[in-house]
Amino acid sequence: MKNLFIFNGLLRKKAVDILVSGSTIVSVTPHGEVPAPEDAEIIDATGLIVFPSFYDCHVHLREPGFEYKEDIESGLEAAAHGGFGGVMAMANTKPTNDSASVTEAMLQRAQQTWPNGPYLYPIGAATIGLKGEELAPMGELAEAGCVAISNDGVPVGGAEMFRHCMEYAATFGLTVIDHCEDPTLAKDCHMNEGEISEAIGVKGQPVVAESMQVARDILLAEFLNLPVHLAHISCKQSVDLIRWAKGRGVKVTAETCPHYLLLTENVLNNYSTAAKVNPPLRSEEDRLAMKEAIKDGTIDIFVTDHAPHADHEKEHPIEGAPNGISGMDSAVALTWTQVEDGTISEDDFIKLWAEKPAAIFKLPLNTFAEGDIADFFLFDPKEEWKLTEDAMHSKGKNTPFLNTTLKGRVKAHWLGGTRIV
Repeated sequence: MKNLFIFNGLLRKKAVDILVSGSTIVSVTPHGEVPAPEDAEIIDATGLIVFPSFYDCHVHLREPGFEYKEDIESGLEAAAHGGFGGVMAMANTKPTNDSASVTEAMLQRAQQTWPNGPYLYPIGAATIGLKGEELAPMGELAEAGCVAISNDGVPVGGAEMFRHCMEYAATFGLTVIDHCEDPTLAKDCHMNEGEISEAIGVKGQPVVAESMQVARDILLAEFLNLPVHLAHISCKQSVDLIRWAKGRGVKVTAETCPHYLLLTENVLNNYSTAAKVNPPLRSEEDRLAMKEAIKDGTIDIFVTDHAPHADHEKEHPIEGAPNGISGMDSAVALTWTQVEDGTISEDDFIKLWAEKPAAIFKLPLNTFAEGDIADFFLFDPKEEWKLTEDAMHSKGKNTPFLNTTLKGRVKAHWLGGTRIV
């Protein structure tokens, strides 16, 4: 059985040596305490941080139906190089992932293209065709391999239908992920409603379009005593509501994305379609509130909401361009800024990208204990690199961070003891 010896890596700020045999962790010892086995492949990790493989619990891989934007193979390639050992793919494909046949085809494609991982965890549709009219066959979807349920992209507007979604999903042990957006308040909006949208003459989405649905979901979760997970939270009013709900013991969890921590509506002042995303980039007050929310645990996990598009689709006036940012190539470096500036600790970083995602969605986790699956990557916190199109592995190059210099880079990645990067 093949042995691997990671030499002098930094695991939770301690210099360690890690012995892997086959697919599992054998030991983690203080650096220099135990010699490497003679037959081991030795990897010098001096100056590098060892992280358990991360999860991205909110991605759009576009296959089936929109392979010109992204396909499962290219999306998983971006995940591998981005530090993600598993990704949860939303159901807004064509056909919609609202049947076992679509789920199984997606999983088969992932196995064919990346047999050693990263691993695809499909998210089934909450309603047939994402239309909000008829519940999807959630038992069938769960049996086929779906790990959660969501209408992301076309939020469930009716409270009664969303209640039925939560109740039905719970019978199969599935959590519903909600795209919190009131469809009437958010209709035909292209950025945040505020001074910038008024100044440039673009219809804006008010923060209440998000927070009103956050409040609805929280109240339903408390009434039903069932869990709900709130997608891509972007504003202060929403985190205030989530914080209140958690104080009451409501089973609510929430996520945010790198762009809501780093950017504001100001980047759309020049009609930048690269920064057009839904929910939209908000105000500086909202951005600071998001930073506080990851610091105090109101926000449970980081996600990318990876939404790749073809170049020609974003090359339109802002009203005609699609929403979305391609995020998996850059997310770890972008969120590492929150450790560098002292907002969160390195331990918090691991919780947000690995521990809490695994707990919420019942996914496997490498804790570096003896016998754990050897899923981990090496990260250079000091390396500076430019996010060029050539440096991105996703087909989608649509990001407002394009051609910016980032700090921190994934150097190598193993899943089940097999090197994938």
